[in-house]
Amino acid sequence: MPMYARDEPTECRPIGRWENGVGWLAHPHENGQRASHAIRGDDGVWIIDPLDAPGVDDLLEAVGEIAGVAVLSDYHARGASAIAERHGVSVHVPRWLDRAAARIDAPVERFAWSLGDSGFVVQRYAPFPGWNEAIAYRESDRTLYVPEALGTAPLFTVGAEWLGIYLLCRALPPRNLLVDLEPERVLVGHGEGIFDDAAAALSDALDGARRRFPHAVVTNGRAQLRAGIEALGD
Repeated sequence: MPMYARDEPTECRPIGRWENGVGWLAHPHENGQRASHAIRGDDGVWIIDPLDAPGVDDLLEAVGEIAGVAVLSDYHARGASAIAERHGVSVHVPRWLDRAAARIDAPVERFAWSLGDSGFVVQRYAPFPGWNEAIAYRESDRTLYVPEALGTAPLFTVGAEWLGIYLLCRALPPRNLLVDLEPERVLVGHGEGIFDDAAAALSDALDGARRRFPHAVVTNGRAQLRAGIEALGD
């Protein structure tokens, strides 16, 4: 199976339906399991880090009126332009994600901390040069979204982990941004979200990040190197 499929998707597999949103996989069989999300806010539905695919608009229609598209990782421009143009909205990009902004053809709005009136507040996570993302949290329903540093795809996890930290981030996990949170759900940019015992899964991922680093190197090191090289082409 490919790490990241580059052909046109033929399906849209819903993942993680909940009262305020839904996620989907445009290429369910790729190893990287790139996930997209639509989340309802006070101002409408925000589409986060989306890949376009047949059936996406049907999913979105069921969630509500589109307020905007958001790209929260420098490597997640994905299908944001096509979806934003089709729905007549802008793509919102944090001010520090210049690489992503440069890869978007639709109208772009830069923002600092608050994503419209969605209720989400974002914080920058940049553990080393070349890695920039925005971790988003909404206190009202305790929804956490992490684009890259955390994931549930097999590429991220080792042993019995439900939620894993990307290998290169295990030495410097975003503990200061996450340790005080008690999320009801954790949504990620790679893999299905966690809706049961999400706070426990997050705590376990942070507490075990460094301890499990050697296991992660052996288990996922080669695959993550491949994933990183392929991501540079996005």
